[in-house]
Amino acid sequence: MRSRTLHAALVAFVEEAAGYLAAQHAAGAELPFDVVEVSRRRGRAATLYCYRPLTSEFIGQRRDELRTLATFAPAVRALSELEGLDRYLRARGHGRVAPERRHRAEVALAAFLADVFREATDFELSSERLERAYELLESAVFAGQRQTVAVAVVHGLALESPELALGEGLSLVRSEALADPPPSAAGAPDRGDCPPLLAVLSLPAPPGDRQVCEEAAARLALLVRALRLFGETWVGAEPIGWLRVDEGDWQPLALPCGGPSRGTLAVLPDGEDELRAFCNLVIRRAPRSHELAWALSRFEMGYQRPSLVEALTDHVLALRSLLEPEGPASGHLSGRVAALCAVPEERAETAERLRYATQLEYAAATGASVGEEDVAELAFELSAHLRALLRDVLCGHLDSDLRRLADGIILAPAGSQELAETDGAVAEEEPVHEETAPAEDGPEHAPAPGEEHPTGELSEVPDGVDAVTAPVPGVAEDELDPELVGLL
Repeated sequence: MRSRTLHAALVAFVEEAAGYLAAQHAAGAELPFDVVEVSRRRGRAATLYCYRPLTSEFIGQRRDELRTLATFAPAVRALSELEGLDRYLRARGHGRVAPERRHRAEVALAAFLADVFREATDFELSSERLERAYELLESAVFAGQRQTVAVAVVHGLALESPELALGEGLSLVRSEALADPPPSAAGAPDRGDCPPLLAVLSLPAPPGDRQVCEEAAARLALLVRALRLFGETWVGAEPIGWLRVDEGDWQPLALPCGGPSRGTLAVLPDGEDELRAFCNLVIRRAPRSHELAWALSRFEMGYQRPSLVEALTDHVLALRSLLEPEGPASGHLSGRVAALCAVPEERAETAERLRYATQLEYAAATGASVGEEDVAELAFELSAHLRALLRDVLCGHLDSDLRRLADGIILAPAGSQELAETDGAVAEEEPVHEETAPAEDGPEHAPAPGEEHPTGELSEVPDGVDAVTAPVPGVAEDELDPELVGLL
């Protein structure tokens, strides 16, 4: 099997299509037959005939209904990514097909389904027919090509299905479902309540190509990032992945996304479509530079730290890059995070906890002793706020200028309904800019060294926090709502 993603998508479609076609046949839809001459014996006038079922015509008459099946779009998407689809179409008798990728994939999918049930008098699916049709497809599509497979070992994610195809060569596979897993996956210890999961990337490429290795590592890292942004648990990954060409030996592949897992995220079958759509969207919108890219890199650094204290410092810095461009001395961070991440009645408490988080961050940065037990709950809470903001910006639910949005909420009169209107208006006026390249390690304009940490001692922070009540630049003091200003 050259592509597990393709195989899984086609099997899912054929199984669903078989159920629909069998129900149609059982309900009285007639399967057309053709009369074919078999042979004529020498010296005899009689000719023998047989009936040949026209299953391809029966399927073709229901093409529009088959398009509505849930598994149709993933199967078409998987086929449209194949470079050698022309060879399969020619082998199945489709000499001239429109060059549009999706149309060609739909024609190929119909031909594949007809191959599975060729000359069958019913639509009871057998594994022998399915695998024979798939072998014909693979032999035509991958003729003369070599296949590269890269694997990342993921922890903290539980998948009920054996495999989840994500598209563009990516899939999530349970370790026991892979026939020949890489060494670290076969002997990897369970972390939490579930065995390790494999993030698998399949792509046609020549062996030994350095660019292919770099591309594979970058794409797997983007997938792990998407998994970390998706749920509320900390998804981990082994720092060493694996790569091989065709059926060769597995070779180690360094990955920039290693880190421990904390908790377990269970993905049920009815949540697979949501995970698939989210991963594709986040991977496609990966920013290259500026504050969002830098905040994402800090977000991931926190996930890679073995210490929750270090993770907290990374996530505080990520929030500062998004919400406190004036620098930590301004004291605006806690109020802006609370405005965006908490309901009105909980903003004061959230802001207070954010102030405490910045004190712990400063203490850790200056070498003071901060225990894991002192920051555990706060570190998870802080990462949840950061994750929610990054996720909503990448998905287009929030404008990328989070500072302006937070100040708009803070300055809105108490009890007004402007929050929902402002949120929607901002998102419509300034949609998220989509990028396709992986995020870099740092921004083009990183915060100045002097802005990394508060300048006062830890014991002086509460007094310094009073500076938070200073008016927002460019806003008159009498315009501020006293209760909301108090949250800052």
